[in-house]
This record gives sequence, C-alpha cells and structure tokens, in this order.
Amino acid sequence: MDLATLFYWIDHLGVAVFAVSGTLLAFRKNMDGFGVIVLATVTAIGGGTTRDLILDMPVFWVYDPNYLYTVALAALVTILWLRYKDYIHQKTLLLADAVGVGFFTVMGALKALEAGFSPLICIIMGTMTACFGGMLRDVLARDVPMVLKGELYATTCLIGATVFVFIEPYSQLLAIAVGGVTTILIRLGAIRWQWSLIVFHEHNDGHR
Repeated sequence: MDLATLFYWIDHLGVAVFAVSGTLLAFRKNMDGFGVIVLATVTAIGGGTTRDLILDMPVFWVYDPNYLYTVALAALVTILWLRYKDYIHQKTLLLADAVGVGFFTVMGALKALEAGFSPLICIIMGTMTACFGGMLRDVLARDVPMVLKGELYATTCLIGATVFVFIEPYSQLLAIAVGGVTTILIRLGAIRWQWSLIVFHEHNDGHR
C-alpha cells in the first residue's frame, strides 16, 4: 500500500470517528433519525468542507461520495450498538471527539501543505478542519461548542498541526503519527486535568 492510499484510509477513519461522535451526541439529545444523520454528517465533513471552500479547492466529498457512505455506515453501526447497549457515557463522547480531532488536525494540515500553502496556513487549516465540524454539531444540538469551553481544544489542534508541519519535511508518515498523537494526548489531558488558558478572571457583575 502506497502512502497516498494509506492517507486516504486514515482520512476515512477520521470521518468515521467524527460521525460516531455526532451520532453519540444525537443519542444523548434524544434526536430522531433525521437529527442523527444531520449531526453525524456536519460533524464528519463540516470542517473539511469549510477548509476546501476557503482554499478554493474542490470539496472533497462532492468528488468522492465514498465519504458520505463512510458517514452513513459509521452512524448506522453506532445506532445499532446503542440500541443494544442503550447507554453512552459522556466520557465516551469526549474520547471519540478527541480521536477525531487528532485525525482531522493532521489530515487538514497535510491537504493544505500538498496544495502548496505556507506552513502557517497549513496550521490554521488543520485546526479549522478539526474544530469546525464539532462546532457546528454543538450549535445544532444547542450545546456550548467545545471549542469555546474552558478546557484546551483549538489550542491542542494548533500544537498538533505545528508539530506536524515541523516534522513533515523529514518524514510525512512520522509527522502524521506524531502530530495526531500529540493532539489526542493534549486534548485528553485537558479533559482529565481541566487544562485551560485563562484570560479573564472571575469578576463581580454588580455595580460599585
């Protein structure tokens, strides 16, 4: 298997993981079948679609509908599992989201890099690819987007994409592995130990 084929399947794996994340949130919100499909789809392909539109590139799933089949299959398998299990812990949702963020960060950065964009744009596009689909998911589900909460989220993507960009000239495969794992580990650490970048301290809204 050549690297292009390997990266293609890694990309599909990231889409599947994010589709699972969207389906799990739809389950937690007691949505109907249409709601499940909407949340799974926007979570899985929302970030990549936004990236391609900004970079003025062909939208990936329009020219390769197999990504839509991946979303549908991941959602279906998750639905069947939940019908059997009938329960999902919040930590499972966070774990699925963290893994998806790791995959999408490096694959988004890789696509921008292969299109000839600068390292800075690659880092931004990797972060956008990873974050925007989850943000759409949370907004549609009437949750505060994870990217806006106190725990590190977008920052983990910035760090992971930066690691990828620095290692990529030496080994593309190693850069994907290290960048993805770095993103996942920092995100999991942020969830476990509530890492955050505090800017504003608590204050009293009352008038003096």
